[in-house]
Parts: sequence; C-alpha cells; structure tokens
Amino acid sequence: MEPVPQTRERRARAPESDLLLDVRDLRTYFRLDEGMLKAVDGISFRIYRNRVLGMVGESGCGKSVTAQSILQIVPKPGIVQGEMMWYREGQAIDIGQLDPDSEEMRSIRGNEIAMIFQEPMTAFSPVHTVGNQLMEAYFEHGKMDKTAARERAVELLDLVGIPAADRRVDEYTFQLSGGMRQRAMIAMAMMNHPKMLVADEPTTALDVTIQAQILRLIRRLQVEMGTAVLYITHNLGVIANLADDIAVMYRGKIVEYGTVRQVLKNPRHPYTVALLRSIPGFGGQRGQRLESIRGTVGVPIEPPDECPFQNRCDHMIPGRCDVAMPASIEVEPRHQVACVLYEA
Repeated sequence: MEPVPQTRERRARAPESDLLLDVRDLRTYFRLDEGMLKAVDGISFRIYRNRVLGMVGESGCGKSVTAQSILQIVPKPGIVQGEMMWYREGQAIDIGQLDPDSEEMRSIRGNEIAMIFQEPMTAFSPVHTVGNQLMEAYFEHGKMDKTAARERAVELLDLVGIPAADRRVDEYTFQLSGGMRQRAMIAMAMMNHPKMLVADEPTTALDVTIQAQILRLIRRLQVEMGTAVLYITHNLGVIANLADDIAVMYRGKIVEYGTVRQVLKNPRHPYTVALLRSIPGFGGQRGQRLESIRGTVGVPIEPPDECPFQNRCDHMIPGRCDVAMPASIEVEPRHQVACVLYEA
C-alpha cells in the first residue's frame, strides 16, 4: 500500500490538557457454556485531541471488543471492571458506569464519540436512502431542522469525496460502490462533529487503491477538525503512516505501548518484534524469507495467570513467564512493555 501523506509533523507527546479518554484496567467478559471469555483483560491507554492511537494485533486479540466497550455496545456481562474517564467541558464522566441505554450515554454515543464500522453494508439499512440515514444521526441528538440536516448530509458527502453529493444523498447503499459506501459511513460518523472517532478496520473489505484513499481521508478529517482517532487494525504498515501512538494487543492485554517511533524503531516485546519480522520491509533484509509466528492466539476462556504469549515466545523462561502476567514496565519515557525480560 502506498504511504498516507503526513499533513502535519507528529508531536512527541500531547499535553495533559488535551486528554479526552483515559482507560484504566478495563475488563470486558462474556459468559459462554465453556466458561468466562475474557476478551479484554485489564488494559489501560489514553487518547488525546488531534492525535491517532493505533491498536494492533492478530484477529481475536480483543481490539474490536475494546472499541465496543468504549461505546457501551457489548452484551452482558460486558464491562466488569475498570474506568473509562471521558473529559468534556471541564467534566470527567466514567462511561463504564453509565447505563448503556441512559440518556447521558446516548448523548455521548454517535455525538461525541462516533464509530466507523468495518463493513458498511451491515451497518447501513438497505431500505433507506443514504441521506435519510445520515439525517437520522443528526435528529437522534435533538437537532430537528430537516433542511439543515439535509444540507449537512450533502456537505459531508461532498467533503468525503463522493461526486454529485446532492444526487447521491437520495440513493440507496446498494447503488454505491464499496469505496463510496465506506466514505458515506465516515460522513455519517462526522454528522455531529464528534470529538473522537473509533475506526474498526474500516478498509478491510476494500482494494488497496481505495484503502489508501480512505486512509488519506481519515487523516485529513482528523487534522482539519482536530478529532481524536482510535484506529483498529492488524496492518502495521497502515499504523506506521497514520498513527501517533501504538498499543499492541495480545489475547486481551496490551503488551507494548508507546509512540510510533518508539515501538516501530525500537520494539521491545517479543510479540511486537515477531509481528514486525513477518511484514515485508520492516525488519528483514532483501531476499530473506519472511518469518511467521508459530501457533495461534488461542481463545481466552478462563485463561491462567501467565504471559499470554509465553507458549509462542522464543524467549520464554519457565517458572517466570508461565506463573504470572508480567507487570507493565516503562523502558523509556512513555514506552511501556509487559515482559519479564525488562524486570529488574
């Protein structure tokens, strides 16, 4: 994939006054017949205004459940522990303590925090026009001027690069191409000027040319509107070009966290190193075979207290890695790693 142009110089760190979301020790579980599935198991991270946090990892690591937890759209028992402090207008609200159906949570979901879903065909209704669905997002939050809603819908469709927006607004999603549907999904997410966008692998079903266009669009909107972005993907190449910070997830836990430069230039966790070595151009030499990570992620049903990566790790230390989850250690300012190799 061709690089996403950088429209601003990345900041090494953001001031605390720009903090939007502070997640601490988040745990989201699901009750199955086989036992308790610990999809997200004690993760902490921060999201700042005008900054992109990339969340990466293999399928099944808990990235999408993290996004759904922020929006309170997970089935019960759902969030069982942790804080998700949302900062707005001098207030700090713990999203995790709100009733998912409460008026306050509904005022945040889709209004202050909006989501771009992975597959727009399942997120859009096939029997309503694109414009009606964008306008519904506008009306849902107490804005009842129909003329203004339609003008806003056309304006955003044009902004995201859909040609003849004043005509496309009255079309159905099945009349649009895959790239146009994803652009319409981004337009719907931006209808109420959200402070934060959650993008859950929004380019997975698109070809590489359209993927690059969508990534440029997300970056441009983020820069021009100052919106924070949580970008979820398994593609480290995308994160290298788009994100400011990275959280590497493995089986429900964050194993490495830091800025893009810290994590990609100087990866510390064996899982991050293995991921980078499996990607062309990231850690190998010309003509060298790509490395693969042996084994699979595994399903975290009643997982034992251990490093989740220990059964696939070349540096596994018996009696240490398999007896407790390593603590998160700051190996340099803002660069944290959960691995016994860095314990004193």
